[in-house]
Amino acid sequence: MILNRWGRKPEMDYPCQWGYKVIGTDDAGLRGAIAEIVQDIPHSVKSSNRSTSGKYICLNVEMLVVSEDQRLTIYEGLRRHPAVKVVL
Repeated sequence: MILNRWGRKPEMDYPCQWGYKVIGTDDAGLRGAIAEIVQDIPHSVKSSNRSTSGKYICLNVEMLVVSEDQRLTIYEGLRRHPAVKVVL
């Protein structure tokens, strides 16, 4: 959990725009994982970085989240998906 300098979670107002960086080894697999987890929530997916060796790719996912619960549920779903190596 991220805490601010006073030891508390940052306060966020919902709904708000939120972005995830999703990292893996296969573009199609990552896009499928995102579609599976996000489902019918309107979102955009854009290619971001690729590792020097080309083994890892990063996709940026942007969407409007309506609650902390929704934001964390999406994060956990992406994090646990076998096609995803890291979610930021």
